[in-house]
Amino acid sequence: MRVLHVIPSVGPLRGGPSQAVLEIVRTLNQLDVESEIVATNDNGPELLEVPLCRRTEFEGAPVWFFPRFSPRVGAIREFAYSGALTRWLWRSMIRYDVVHVHAFFSYACTAAMLMAQRKRIPYIVRPLGLLCEWSLQQSAFRKKAYLALVERSNLNRSAGLEFTAEQELREAEPLHLRAPGFVLPFGLDLPKEFPEVRAQLRRHLNVPEDEPVILFLSRLHPKKGLHHLIQALDTVATRRFSLVVAGSGPMDYMAQVREQALRGALNERVHFVGFAQGATKQMLLQGADVFALTSHSESFAIAAMEAMAAGTPVLITPGVPLSPLVSKFDTGWVTQLNPMALASAASQALDSLADRDAAKARAQRCRALAANFEWSRIAFRMKRVYEAVLEQRHLPSFELGDVRL
Repeated sequence: MRVLHVIPSVGPLRGGPSQAVLEIVRTLNQLDVESEIVATNDNGPELLEVPLCRRTEFEGAPVWFFPRFSPRVGAIREFAYSGALTRWLWRSMIRYDVVHVHAFFSYACTAAMLMAQRKRIPYIVRPLGLLCEWSLQQSAFRKKAYLALVERSNLNRSAGLEFTAEQELREAEPLHLRAPGFVLPFGLDLPKEFPEVRAQLRRHLNVPEDEPVILFLSRLHPKKGLHHLIQALDTVATRRFSLVVAGSGPMDYMAQVREQALRGALNERVHFVGFAQGATKQMLLQGADVFALTSHSESFAIAAMEAMAAGTPVLITPGVPLSPLVSKFDTGWVTQLNPMALASAASQALDSLADRDAAKARAQRCRALAANFEWSRIAFRMKRVYEAVLEQRHLPSFELGDVRL
C-alpha cells in the first residue's frame, strides 16, 4: 500500500500538526505502509533550506519539497501556492493508492483533492480544527465563501474526514457534510526522563531551586489565550511562582503579550524563551510543575498530551478536547476561559504542589494516560483506516471516551 500525505508545510514554526505528519509517516513506514509527504518549503514567515523538486529525507521522513510562492502580501503567502507542486501532483499522484490531505483552505490541499477526484484515487482529509466554530469565525466571510464555492464539494467527495477528537467532530456537524467522519487522535513518542531536570530548568531560568514553574508552550496566537492567562496570573501575583512562555507567532501578538506581562504585576517573573524543540523542549516539559493551555479552540492540543507524557499536570480550558480525559483521570485542572476562573484554577494547581505524594500519583496518571497515544498505536489504527478506505468498508474510529488507564 502506498500513501501520499499532502500538507502545505512541515516547517517547525507551523507547530504540532505539521510535526505530527512527520511522525505518522515515519511510523507508518515501519508498518510496511509506504508513505511519503509532499509539501512546500514554507516555514511561517521564513522558508526551509531544503532540496527542492526531489525526494529527500527530512527529520527521518521521505518528503518532496516544492517552492512556495512568497509575495509580500501575507494572506497570499499563507495560501502557499506552488506551481511546481501542482505539476508534480498531476504527474505523480497515480502512483499512490490513497491520498491523505492534512488541512484545507490552502492551495496544496485544494489542488490535491481536485486531482484525486480527476484520477479516481480515494482521499481522506484531516481538517486540523478548521471546521470548528471558533476557526470559522476568524476571517469569516473569506472562509465561508471559499468553503461554499470550493471546499465543501471537495470535503463531500472525500472517503472520510479524520477528526482528532469527538469534540472536533461535533463542532463540524452543523455543516452537514456528507463524507463519513471518524476519530483518530494525534500520537506522540514517550520521552526519556531527564535526570535532575527540575534543578536544570531553574538554573536555566536563574530562579531558586524550589521556585514553582508554570509553563505555557504553544504557538503564540490569540486563539491560544495567553493574554487571558497573563491577566489571570496577575491577580495571584502575590503567590510565589514563575511563568515560562515558550513559542513563536505573529510579531504583533508577541509584542502585545510581552508588553502586557512587563507592565503587570508579574513583570520579570515571566520568562519568554522563544520557540523550543528537542532537549530544550523536554527540559521545559519535564521541569515545570504545571502546564497551561488556555485556548479558545483546539483540534487536539498535542502539547498538552506531551506535558502529561512528561508527568506534568495540565491546566486547560473546555476548548481543549482533552479536557474530558483530564477531568476523568484527575491529571490536572479544567476551568472556564475567564480571568477569575483561571486565577482560581492556578491557585489550586499551586496549592497541590505541597502534597508531594498526591503530586507524584498525579504525575503517574499523566504518564499512564499519555501511553494510550504512542505513535505505534495510532499508526496501527491509521493503517486499518486506509485498508477500510480501499475495501470501501466502515471507517474504524478511536474515540477518546474509550481510553483507559
